[in-house]
Order: sequence, then structure tokens, then C-alpha cells
Amino acid sequence: MKHRMIVLCLAFTALTGPVLANAEERPMGFFVTSVGSGNGGNLGGLKGADAHCNQLAAAGAGNRDWKAYLSTEESGKRGISARQRIGNGPWYNAHGILIGANLTDLHLYNKTITLETALDENGNRIKDRSDKPNEHDILTGTQADGTAYFPDDKDHTCNNWTSSNEGSAQVDHHDRHGGGNLSWNSAHPSRGCSQDALKGTGGAGKFYYFAAD
Repeated sequence: MKHRMIVLCLAFTALTGPVLANAEERPMGFFVTSVGSGNGGNLGGLKGADAHCNQLAAAGAGNRDWKAYLSTEESGKRGISARQRIGNGPWYNAHGILIGANLTDLHLYNKTITLETALDENGNRIKDRSDKPNEHDILTGTQADGTAYFPDDKDHTCNNWTSSNEGSAQVDHHDRHGGGNLSWNSAHPSRGCSQDALKGTGGAGKFYYFAAD
């Protein structure tokens, strides 16, 4: 009996060992916030947006160098691009699914960010356009290539994420539905920067986080 128990233990280890190893090699490095700031597009700037993650980390995000996937604008300049803030990958969601191997994969070839994979820090699905309320608009302030530059004079970042009144925010559709642009990070501008304005176009002021370490 003792010999049989040893054999069974070894067999179990052989079966589960690779699974455990894979889990350890795929730490979560991407999620959508389960809640926004509650103040529309006013996130307290990039610093405040990054700090928002600290309130969510205890729920499952882990102790990593988390950065909000948000761009900023400067008059006549490109500002800070979201893709510059998030490290080099790879990034996995809460279920260990690969979201992007590197920056090129994430922006040029990405087909992995979908309703099923764009999960929050707890591994839960974000509401899409079939839900009530619809919350598929995710704040980014960026173009599809992850850069901050827009060839017009409009505000795309709610005054660099400090306004809940004037301005607008470029948003995306994490579920890849509607708006004529199926990009995960740049679909259309919001109606405004207030919480109600964000809700009006199908959002709740949520945004992406990537681990930059």
C-alpha cells in the first residue's frame, strides 16, 4: 500500500508539475479596471490613473509595476503615448491567456483582446453592448498604433485626464463591436468628459492596465 501511494504521488506530480510551472510563468500583466474613477475623464492625470491600480491590486492585480494604458497630448507635440508606458511584454490576463507577446504584436497583429479575454483584475468579464448598461467604451486617448498624436486640434484626453467637464476622450470597444472601427484601443471620441457623457456613448470610465516590469 505504501509503495502504491508513492507511485500515485509521483504520477500526480508528473501530471500537475507542468501546469503549475505554466501558471507561474504566466503572471497576470493585463486587465480592465472593474470600476472607473467615478469622476468621468478626470483621473487625476496619469499619476492619478496609475495610483487607481493600487486600490485594485489587493483584489488580484498583484504587486507589479502597473501602468494605465493612456496617452496625453501637448500643443504641437506628440505628448506621451500609451504604448511607451507599458513595457515590452509579454502580457497575460487573469486566466493566463496571452494578450500580447510584445508591443508590435499588441498593436499591429492583435486579435486576442476580445469580450472573452479583456477581463478585470478579478478575472470577470466587462459588460459589452449586449448588456445593460453597455460599458464597452474603454478610455485610451490614443490612436490604433498606441501613439498620442492626432492630426487635429481637438481634445482626445479630457485635458490629459484632468477634466470631467470640457473636452472629449478617445475610447475603444473592448468587445470589438460597433462604431465602424473594431480596434481594441481606438474606436471613437466620447460625447464629453463627465461621467454621464461617458455613459452616454456606452462607457463607465474604465481603462486598461498593463504591467510594465
